[in-house]
Amino acid sequence: MPRRTPRKKALDRLRTPRRLSGFLKTASLCVLTAGLLSPLSPAAAADTGSAAGTLAANDYCGGQCSDILPPGENGNATFAQILLNQAFGTQPAHAEDQLGPYSALAKGSSALTDDKINTFFNDASFGVAANQVASSEKPAGRGDVTIVRDKKTGVPHITGTTRYGTEFGAGYAAAEDRLWLMDVFRHVGRGQLTSFAGGAAGNQGLEQEFWRNAPYTEADLQAQIDSAVAKNGDRGKQALDDVDAYLAGINAYIDASDGARTFPGEYDLTGHKDPITNAGTIDHFKRTDLVALASVIGALFGSGGGGEVNNALSLLAAQSQYGVTEGTKVWESFRERNDPEAVLTVHDGQSFPYVTKPATAAGRALPDAGSVTQEPLVYDRTGTAAVTSATAASTTAADTALSSARRGMSNALVVSGKSTASGHPIAVFGPQTGYFAPQLLMLQEIQGPGLSARGASFAGLSMYVELGRGQDFSWSATTSGQDIIDTYAVELCQDDHHYLLHGTCTAMQEVTQANAWKPTLADSTAAGSYTMRVWRTAYGPVEYRATVGGKKVAYTTLRSSYLHEVDSIIGFQMLNDPSYVNSPQTFQSATQHINYTFNWFYADSQHTAYYNSGDNPVRASGVDADFPVWAQAAYDWKSWNPADNTAAYTPPSAHPNSVDQDYYISWNNKPAADYTTASWGDGSVHRGNLLDDRVRKLVAAKNVTRSALVKAMSDASLTDLRAEDVVPDLLKVLNSAPLTDTTAAAAATKLSAWVAAGGKRTETSAGSKTYADADAVRILDAWWPLLVQAEFQPGLGSGLYTALTANLTVDESPSAAHGPTGAHAGSSFQYGWWSYVDKDIRSVLGETVKGPLARSYCGGGDLTACRTALIDTLRTAAGKTAAQVYPGDDLCSAGDQWCADSIVQRPLGGIKHGSISWQNRPTFQQVVEYTSHR
Repeated sequence: MPRRTPRKKALDRLRTPRRLSGFLKTASLCVLTAGLLSPLSPAAAADTGSAAGTLAANDYCGGQCSDILPPGENGNATFAQILLNQAFGTQPAHAEDQLGPYSALAKGSSALTDDKINTFFNDASFGVAANQVASSEKPAGRGDVTIVRDKKTGVPHITGTTRYGTEFGAGYAAAEDRLWLMDVFRHVGRGQLTSFAGGAAGNQGLEQEFWRNAPYTEADLQAQIDSAVAKNGDRGKQALDDVDAYLAGINAYIDASDGARTFPGEYDLTGHKDPITNAGTIDHFKRTDLVALASVIGALFGSGGGGEVNNALSLLAAQSQYGVTEGTKVWESFRERNDPEAVLTVHDGQSFPYVTKPATAAGRALPDAGSVTQEPLVYDRTGTAAVTSATAASTTAADTALSSARRGMSNALVVSGKSTASGHPIAVFGPQTGYFAPQLLMLQEIQGPGLSARGASFAGLSMYVELGRGQDFSWSATTSGQDIIDTYAVELCQDDHHYLLHGTCTAMQEVTQANAWKPTLADSTAAGSYTMRVWRTAYGPVEYRATVGGKKVAYTTLRSSYLHEVDSIIGFQMLNDPSYVNSPQTFQSATQHINYTFNWFYADSQHTAYYNSGDNPVRASGVDADFPVWAQAAYDWKSWNPADNTAAYTPPSAHPNSVDQDYYISWNNKPAADYTTASWGDGSVHRGNLLDDRVRKLVAAKNVTRSALVKAMSDASLTDLRAEDVVPDLLKVLNSAPLTDTTAAAAATKLSAWVAAGGKRTETSAGSKTYADADAVRILDAWWPLLVQAEFQPGLGSGLYTALTANLTVDESPSAAHGPTGAHAGSSFQYGWWSYVDKDIRSVLGETVKGPLARSYCGGGDLTACRTALIDTLRTAAGKTAAQVYPGDDLCSAGDQWCADSIVQRPLGGIKHGSISWQNRPTFQQVVEYTSHR
């Protein structure tokens, strides 16, 4: 791919990240000159005139498939390009050319028409028109594969005449675009990030978070490969052949770029290569590296469950506050396992019972009060591993790893052809995978024997397209979050590192990873080291210690995908195989082979479909999956084999599934009636309502178009959930009597006007960096945590209130850096107490509430007292300045509301990008409407 002369973008520039700070001062002029005079990359040197790209004949979308993935396809930059970016803000070609169109939709969607969609998206048709070919290369001189890159985005279009050559090309293209990122994440998956990339506190926290739950040895990684191949027959063998060809392509690029000195500059900055002599090596990739990568991705986006110890602690707090019977009722009402007011993806009346509350719990192993301690992970800290920022990062990592899965993001809007203007189904969908530079995903088209797809794949796992389109259908996914993780209380014997396994005293396995680092140009963190240590049992890694009924136990976590992350490769292979997927039923069959917890959506020219994937273990009768259970044979998963962590799983028919429902929406909401998810918050107010309300209105009016569905998505992406679905009821309470408090009255007036205007967090005009209704936004951001505490803490008591906030955070507004996604992450309003506030306030108002909380809390259920609490907190909130509400961080000055909300492409390498205005939408997104079918 040609790397044109970098150009400066008119986007707001970020400050130099701390981990790259200082290298401009230490990099010598001769090094910069040497970098500037280095040869062109192999892609840049490729023949750009010999190949005539053509539009594919196997494309049934009729030019109506589009996609977008910011910031840009090119995620590799040489040392010189990094220096230029840091010094002058210049960008390598195709590093951020999708960021502008993506950002512009926020203000451009209101006037959107079908013919303007590709102003904000890429044309996702198969092939490249001859006059749009930017380059064509035959990687490593192979005659059986060609990589064509288009002028607009630089996306690789890989076409092979042999299966091996096609996959070789996919590996080569992946390395061209994401080599450094792939290397980072193979080290994250092995718990070796700090030794590889530097000891910054964030790097320490990242490797600890993932290694705690997947502390795999090299033998474990290899065993996953052997198992997946052995049990999948010809498809398993084909997958291994594809992996080997893919790896050969990656390694061929490593060798070519090393010789040409065009490898990613981060290798120079981190000391793996010498920028002057080129001494040093970039290690080749091997099979087990891809398993390590898969373990990270699976943990990030596809592992629902966990948090059973936190559930137990909040239940005990509730029982302590109210007594066992009433406390249990209160706890269950906040848990909302099967709330009748929850928005559903499958809303046609079907029910799919899973992990419902048993009438009588069996094998429950609740800890004795005050006995729970978290199992240490990090030992023998030296140097910067022992500083406050490092220990704080460890605490955050542990809390994230051990909480119930809060990894959901992504959304989908799919409308049946019965309600569209054309009579063909329309879909707007994609994953919210966060915002990074380079992006975790990469775009590609892959065409070869048994392969035909275009779309996005996680870097380093792009032997197949994972989310995208085939010849006559598109598919996407959202995180579903059903519970495939259980916590077991293993009874100790002999000492703290032996446990009873089916009556036999068995030694725990000690697994360690020692890391050490020193300063580099990329990361000035001073030298440090530590050792991570995990004790493994057949029931998974030890996460806590406690006593249960006076007996010493270790609490372990076991997930069905533990030691099986690779198994999903077969499902993705099927999705890329045009001879396999040709209908809703074959699509559902393919996704049944994916053991990650996802909601999968499908659209072709005639049909839509949905399937919920994941290896849902069949639990013993009476086991309550929300709490720890005794590690005894009577309470094991059905047919569980501790040797390889396999078990009996619920059949596909028991998973939420549907074909041709009038419409589907998903924003990590409850998949279907009676199908309990592990995370808290599936109640009356969920961000899924923002989609459901809009799509339901479109479907009722009929004649839905692609642009209309994009508008619905975009409108929801700019809306404050609290303003649309909760503030109106709060205003009812405030206005139930004349508001004589002038401060509160003025604030209520501003909130009312904002709600009437749509409750949007959007700029006055594109690029203004000032919100319309800025005062109302500030007031609500300040008021929400105050009103929640004033509403609930007096009735719950401080102990129970604190315990419940550990299960479900109070708020997740765009600027809420304390929320699960952190600051500047885009994804917002998934986790919060909006449903609790909604149900409680409606109860106080005397309105009908299905599935109410067990008690009334605001003002103790008295409207006058509730109103007083709301007025007092609103007055306090209105008096807070913007600088108090938005205190600033290393990117934003105090009081800068727009910046506090803004989305940042978080640097995972040396290139930085401008911040963009907040949108709550998928990172990779497709807009599709097929016109015909094979």
